[in-house]
Amino acid sequence: MKPLILLTNDDGVFSPGLAALAEAVGHLADLLIVAPRWQQTTMGRSFPRNDSSGKIEEVDLRVGETMVRGYGVSGSPAQAVAHAVLEIADRTPDLCLSGINYGENVGLSLTCSGTLGAAFEAFSHGIPAIAVSLQTPLDQQHATDYPAMDWGACQRVAAHWAARVLSQGLPEAVSVLNLNVPIGADQNTAVHITRQSRYSSSRFCRPAPRPWHQGFQLRSEPDSHLDQAEPGSDIRALHFEKVISLTPLGWDLSTKEGTL
Repeated sequence: MKPLILLTNDDGVFSPGLAALAEAVGHLADLLIVAPRWQQTTMGRSFPRNDSSGKIEEVDLRVGETMVRGYGVSGSPAQAVAHAVLEIADRTPDLCLSGINYGENVGLSLTCSGTLGAAFEAFSHGIPAIAVSLQTPLDQQHATDYPAMDWGACQRVAAHWAARVLSQGLPEAVSVLNLNVPIGADQNTAVHITRQSRYSSSRFCRPAPRPWHQGFQLRSEPDSHLDQAEPGSDIRALHFEKVISLTPLGWDLSTKEGTL
């Protein structure tokens, strides 16, 4: 029996990045595509509760030249993974791939990333996971019209590491592999093993005075301290060295430095 890969994301089940990822790894395994029915960027590993939570819709998706079945879940990326594992899959997936995301997930943004939230949810079910993200302008990272992107470098590196994890698993201390591909990367762009930066690639702007009783969305801008990102970090690799960043992430968030 071929292995089973669960494919998911936070941009929504109809995202071209999800289809590109499926096209890249379809030769490696059977695929199960389960993702949020709607755009769910920056939902982290949340589990919202409302009247539509957990609704599952079968959808037709184009992967390359083929139409395949997918499932859109009303809820967050983590909820999509949970329903995939507990309800939709006929066996436990051997690997979860989350992406390809519109926008990098590096530095301090990891805790709010729906792409990483889905990957960590998979790991909580005993499934190794890889998150795959493509550097994208901030104003396109929440898009629902899905602008055209060159997914080629992401597909190459995702297929390579998916095959490696399927054959070798992850090291004991590693929960998730976090792949980030810079704009303009091609088939020859190098991959650097990195650490998560203590900086953020973007930050919220202070809004002008406004009526607080009205809805409002904070606007983001590139962080002005990017040039201080540490050598060997994901931000340094992506933004300054223009190489692909591969960061092994662990589940344990407790610090091993300093005393109280």
